[in-house]
Amino acid sequence: MSNKLIGEMGLHTKISNIFAARNIITAKDALSMTEFELMELLDVGMKEIRSAIAFISEATSPPCQSARSLLEKKVENEHLLGHLPTHLKGLDETLCGGIPFGVLTELVGPPGIGKSQFCMKLALSASFPVAYGGLDGRVIYIDVESKFSSRRVIEMGLESFPEVFHLKGMAQEMAGRILVLRPTSLANFTESIQELKNSILQNQVKLLVIDSMTALLSGENKPGAQRQPQLGWHISFLKSLAEFSRIPIVVTNQVRSQNRDETSQYSFQAKLKDGFQEHTKTYDSHLVAALGINWAHAVTIRLVLEAKSGKTSPSQRIIKVAKSPMSPPLAFPFHITSAGISLLSDNGTELKGPGINTIHARGHSDMINFHGDCS
Repeated sequence: MSNKLIGEMGLHTKISNIFAARNIITAKDALSMTEFELMELLDVGMKEIRSAIAFISEATSPPCQSARSLLEKKVENEHLLGHLPTHLKGLDETLCGGIPFGVLTELVGPPGIGKSQFCMKLALSASFPVAYGGLDGRVIYIDVESKFSSRRVIEMGLESFPEVFHLKGMAQEMAGRILVLRPTSLANFTESIQELKNSILQNQVKLLVIDSMTALLSGENKPGAQRQPQLGWHISFLKSLAEFSRIPIVVTNQVRSQNRDETSQYSFQAKLKDGFQEHTKTYDSHLVAALGINWAHAVTIRLVLEAKSGKTSPSQRIIKVAKSPMSPPLAFPFHITSAGISLLSDNGTELKGPGINTIHARGHSDMINFHGDCS
């Protein structure tokens, strides 16, 4: 909540603009300074400062509520809630309907595992008529690595929803609802998403996809520690954008090898250190999400796509619900066909221990490839 944007709290326009002009953008920026520091910096009276700080504090730290009152509020605001169906039955049931509105959902996995395929299928679903399980809206698809394929999207539509796509002109109409942007730099991306904020509501945009956030940051050629301030701003902005627009925002994240001397991020991993080490020896390598722990805390839903195999069994793709406030960690086997990602079973296997967060890439290099990279 400390990263909540002051400009979206409902603070009086005049004082809000003064904060913005002095580069005090988030609640943390304002609450980290004393009243006298703010009065001197903003050149306004103490009365206005105290009123603004009280307002920001209340917006940042809302009063405690009972579970009953939260449920009643949820029922009242049911029209603001919703989900984008993935059309993967087991996954949709696990997520209570699909990818939720108003939060960040992350797809993380090695290259070639199916992240972009998943994103293209979601874009198709969001553009579909409501009568066929879609959202009947437009999609903004930020294609950082030029992996989006219109041909592949139409192929998925023809195979998955033939009753819709065989209607005259429907394929062209659905494809025309997906706006693809290809930023050339992080600065270009930042400018684009700031401009998109107002147009999302005006143009009935129902889904924002960023594929991939990692590629944007890696193009800056800066050490990881120097990227964190940039990433922090984008985390704050994207979370705020999701809440403001009430649409699902889906972001892909790549993976990196975990350093041998890298310490465990969580206490439960440290307790299972021996089991963790033994587990990594079973596979080619242990991979972790590239954007780090701060990003992991920012996303509400984390779906891990991985590939692993046993000693005698062939390589198998797995999609794991590694982080979700609405379900336990579950794993579903899947494959990719001309219709897109399909689950091999709608019954997920519950995960426990370090297996929830580990990512495996063994054997994925020989998997099928349709019209371009399957990442």
